[in-house]
Amino acid sequence: MKLAVLGGGGVRSPFLAKSIALGAKDTGITEVVFMDIDEEKLFTYGVIAKKISSLIAPDLDFSLTLDADEALKDADFIITTIRAEGDEGRVFDERTALNLGVLGQETTGAGGFAMALRSIHTLIGYCEKINKLSKKNAPVFNFTNPSGLVTQALRTMGYSNVYGVCDAPSGFLRQLKNMTGRENLTCECFGLNHLSWFSDFRDGEEDCTDEILNHPRLYEDTEMVHFDKEVISLSDNYLPNEYLYFYHYRDKAVSSVLSGARTRGETILEINNMMMEEMRTIDVEKDFEKAFRCFMKHYAMREDSYFSIETGHLRKEKFPVPTVEEYLAQPEKGGYAAVALEFIKAVNTGKPVQMVLSIPNEGALDFLADEDVCELTCTVDKEGVHPHKIRNVPTMQKNLIRAVKDYENLTVEAIMKKDRQKAVKALTVHPLICSYPIAEKLVAAYTEKYGKYIGEWHG
Repeated sequence: MKLAVLGGGGVRSPFLAKSIALGAKDTGITEVVFMDIDEEKLFTYGVIAKKISSLIAPDLDFSLTLDADEALKDADFIITTIRAEGDEGRVFDERTALNLGVLGQETTGAGGFAMALRSIHTLIGYCEKINKLSKKNAPVFNFTNPSGLVTQALRTMGYSNVYGVCDAPSGFLRQLKNMTGRENLTCECFGLNHLSWFSDFRDGEEDCTDEILNHPRLYEDTEMVHFDKEVISLSDNYLPNEYLYFYHYRDKAVSSVLSGARTRGETILEINNMMMEEMRTIDVEKDFEKAFRCFMKHYAMREDSYFSIETGHLRKEKFPVPTVEEYLAQPEKGGYAAVALEFIKAVNTGKPVQMVLSIPNEGALDFLADEDVCELTCTVDKEGVHPHKIRNVPTMQKNLIRAVKDYENLTVEAIMKKDRQKAVKALTVHPLICSYPIAEKLVAAYTEKYGKYIGEWHG
């Protein structure tokens, strides 16, 4: 079977390649194609990815291409991880929002809206190609941000083979497993992408919820370090996705970013530019060990600064900079590729697996419409994807989910109908903006910047 990766020249490609190579045999994947439109990045990070794959699974047919048609032809599965306008777009989005006093984080609020403007149209073009060139109903695992919103748009347009994937829920569960030593720990996740909560923690038939809520290291060794204990109590003891920090500590987050020397986007742009400048002095094919060290050194800078600008918290443990041999020997840490591979494995083998996906609600949350894309714990098997029903959602969570879902649906409608008023309304109702004058200015600024994606607004 063939797996195509759109955006295979991204900085995370080497990690993606490792996951795929390790899981290829169990999932029946025999061919992998990494595609990107950026030639320099594809033949830098993509080459590192290909080399890693060859060291793990030498029999796996792994290729790189700049041609989307070649990548998608007869593909059985597709992963999308695309950043239209690159890091520069992210920098513009953040600064535009911050100049108006609101958060510019790239997956929610103003920044998420701006990224959606270009991501949705880009993905629609690829989905049209997938329908023509790939295997019938080939599953598309969308990691392109804002993942939930983009998935909502594609589902609304009739692309029922698209599933939103995010590694935040599985990453948090991994932290809890490490904290408790319970490798079989499961939980229920519900909400929207980057706006979800976790509950009902179990190890088999044993309820571990109290153990986790009262664990002495919960607020030290997991992403709960960003939250006060009272916030969890106010949330009816449902543990929040780390991105809820931007809602519960909105003013603090904006103030922290404004007081810093650089935004997250500017930090990433600087690190990536430094890395690429050094990479240009290295022959990646001939001196792979040196190229890999360069890559890992700079990637560690990215990871060590993650969430620190917005929260003021530095990561407790530094990201390691391993040699190639050490990296290959490290156990697989999951990530979004692991979620996609688990999905493929479940569908192929029929053995049910539990995972978190962004999919149509279908009654899982009784206060939202069936077609509303939500982030939910699902059981995946040979028959398909079955979202777990969540009942008795507290009012606090319910109201926030409803408000942000309204924003998402308005954004999708605005983009599909080219309706400027709907775009302004979307940002006006968003809890992180909630201001008509600011919403109007944001829409005007992002329209001017990304007009080639949007086309001509009406209204």
